[in-house]
Amino acid sequence: MQHLILLFSFIFLNSCNNDMNTHPQTNLLEAVQKNQLLFVEEELKKGANVNLTDKNGKSLLLIATHNNNFEMAKLLVSYKADVNQQDKIQDSPFLYAGAAGHLKLVQLYLSHGARFDIFNRYNGTALIPASERGHLEVVKLLANTKGFPIDHVNRLGWTALMEAVILGDGSQKFVNVIQTLIDAGCNINIADHDKKTPLAHAKAKGYSDIVQLLEKTSKK
Repeated sequence: MQHLILLFSFIFLNSCNNDMNTHPQTNLLEAVQKNQLLFVEEELKKGANVNLTDKNGKSLLLIATHNNNFEMAKLLVSYKADVNQQDKIQDSPFLYAGAAGHLKLVQLYLSHGARFDIFNRYNGTALIPASERGHLEVVKLLANTKGFPIDHVNRLGWTALMEAVILGDGSQKFVNVIQTLIDAGCNINIADHDKKTPLAHAKAKGYSDIVQLLEKTSKK
């Protein structure tokens, strides 16, 4: 009887070990999700694929970005994780970090090869949703980054400035975003698909502070 117990115990343990060994990718994805830094680092040292993705095309670095996990992201980019790798809905770590207002991650990705010619599912840059959502510090950083396409027009026909006007609420936060874009040299006269300018939209919405700012700028 004792021999049978030992035999079954051996089979069970061997089965568990095999399961762990046959699903290293799942383990690594889960480890990033759970912020298990030491495990992830050990796997990467062993040669694990740093650009591994889940079933939705979400990379390890994008998972860390979703969690705003700077330390994990820093580890992954130190092993040359691709900051521009896009998932099935065209999010990349850089694009998502900008849209979510994760300033430290945006800074990290800019220093590790963030590209400005890769766009989200709306054919937009990281700056456009950052402006729409009022992430002022990210807007300041991107708008003043050399070579960044501050006047890029997305699939909706909107620039970062246009989104700040149309999708913002006209509050001081968005006045500051728009001022930042203006100071960085954006073109305030780029109209949408309906030939309507940011100023026309601001007037239609009754955003008097933004109207005043745009009118003042247009007179310069």
